[in-house]
Amino acid sequence: MTRLARLEAWLLRRAAPLGHPRAPARAAVIVPLLCGLLSLAMGQDDGWDMRNYHLYNVYALLNGRLGVDLSPAGFQTYFNPMLDVPYYLVTHWFPAPVAGFVFGALHGLAFVLVAAIARVLVGEGRLAMLLAVAGIMSAAFLSELGNSMGDNLTALLVLASVYSLLRHWERLAQRDASGLLLSAGAVMGLGLGLKLTNVSYAMGACVALLTVAATPWVRVRTAFVYGVGVLAGMAATAGYWMFHMWSRFGNPLFPQFNNLFHSPMASELGVLDEGHLPRNAKEALLWPFVFSGNMSRIAEVPIQQIIWPLLYSAVIAWALGAVLRRVRGGGHPGLAPRGVFLLVFAAVAYVVWVRLFSIYRYLAPLELLAPLLFWLLVHTLACADYARRLAGWLLLAASVAVLPFTTWGHAGWAEQAFSADTPAIEQPQHAVIFQASQDSPMGWLAQFMPREAAVVGLGSGFPESPAYVQHRQDIIAQRGGPHYIMFPLATDQRATGMQRKTAIARTLGLTDSEAGCRKLEWLTAHVRMKAQVERGAAGGCTLALQPQYRKDTASEDRAMEVEAARRLRYVGLAYDPASCANYHAAVGTQPYPYRMCKAGPLP
Repeated sequence: MTRLARLEAWLLRRAAPLGHPRAPARAAVIVPLLCGLLSLAMGQDDGWDMRNYHLYNVYALLNGRLGVDLSPAGFQTYFNPMLDVPYYLVTHWFPAPVAGFVFGALHGLAFVLVAAIARVLVGEGRLAMLLAVAGIMSAAFLSELGNSMGDNLTALLVLASVYSLLRHWERLAQRDASGLLLSAGAVMGLGLGLKLTNVSYAMGACVALLTVAATPWVRVRTAFVYGVGVLAGMAATAGYWMFHMWSRFGNPLFPQFNNLFHSPMASELGVLDEGHLPRNAKEALLWPFVFSGNMSRIAEVPIQQIIWPLLYSAVIAWALGAVLRRVRGGGHPGLAPRGVFLLVFAAVAYVVWVRLFSIYRYLAPLELLAPLLFWLLVHTLACADYARRLAGWLLLAASVAVLPFTTWGHAGWAEQAFSADTPAIEQPQHAVIFQASQDSPMGWLAQFMPREAAVVGLGSGFPESPAYVQHRQDIIAQRGGPHYIMFPLATDQRATGMQRKTAIARTLGLTDSEAGCRKLEWLTAHVRMKAQVERGAAGGCTLALQPQYRKDTASEDRAMEVEAARRLRYVGLAYDPASCANYHAAVGTQPYPYRMCKAGPLP
């Protein structure tokens, strides 16, 4: 018996409990709880988008800031805030770790939905659960587990809609299926309204419904009724906001797609983030191989995965096999009707994603289904026993390949998820607080400013138009002052991490004795900690960053001051260095201090 066969037998024995009749129900509880615990272990959400607009947009909605502030979070200031309301409220009403666990467990429900979809398509309970485990062992899902970015949350609605269609597949072409189609479409539409990047999945489902076994007219009617449901669901979660944007700016998607709506308050641009798209037709055709070789093309964090080249290759092989079967008039059977629906759904959603976004995290719903679709395709290419082994080992490799997975940023837990000093400013009802930042967004800090003051972003990435610039100058003139500029102070996250490691070493008694210090020296020499041991004058020792990893925060602060001054000059103001004061702010235990200075007319 070969080593591979022995390993396979060992894995099958370990998976044997999944064959118990109650295993699916138990897993439906245990896996989401484990996801909640993993989210707790990772720490407080500290992502760039969260600090830029996820918190600010809800704060602005609940406090009527849209007519007071001006793009503190750049063009994302005007995104639909409904998706972020639950996270904002939970982090404000409960201790921060509660939010981490709740959202991690909520995201873990993706396992339950993928397993349900898999049972419809492959039947066996154990296999369905293993494919669902492979689904959540995906780079996009794990990178966002428990955080506020929204892709995992809206993936639940996408998956629920797909499950509803697959479960009732035989009924979809019947005359009495309109209610079912409308409800499934409405669930998809809820996700689309909350996050418009789900448009690829709504389009994918509508096109895939054209594969139902019926006359062409019935197929079109089925897709149309589902589409009506999508629009209804979208209206429920985005209708109010789109109407609000239309009434105020003349663009329901403001400021995006302004080349279609022509709002005077923004430039004539379409999708505002096109930096991740393929550069030419050849790249687009080979895109899964291209971005898998260089994930920085579609992701801002170093994600790693191999599932997309595997799935893309399987799709190509299936397509070639389908052509050969048609030419030869027989051969190995192809996909069942439900499998065809899933394949068309995935293919259309993927093509729309490539054309509009090519941002990796928007693939989260599709990546959750990728192992299941890969399994189905491989089984059309080979006999069952060989396909089972090949697909099983490749999916195991794909699951392991994402480890260790990368996230979008976490901090240590504190009782309060977000904290900051509120500066005392003069005449806040007449004040304008300008925010200027580069790498560290400051939108989240607006909620800690005096409520009477207006908060205005400078150089925030908003596609400015002449009317926008004039509106900003009107705010300055109408309020009259005083005016302030706030900008972030540089922080060294590695130094903060080293302080935590030193605290652990101190707790373990390794910093107070010669023996303990020698153990630390051995540890830093054999483990990649980016640390060195420094001896104290009075005895004992501490951990410090190695020189090559130390950050010159003073020079970064000077550069930020220069940039802030440049942006102020653009609006006819200058700040007084003598008036500057530093303030504390933090996400969890991660400090984000900022400086505020008084500004006045240029001399």
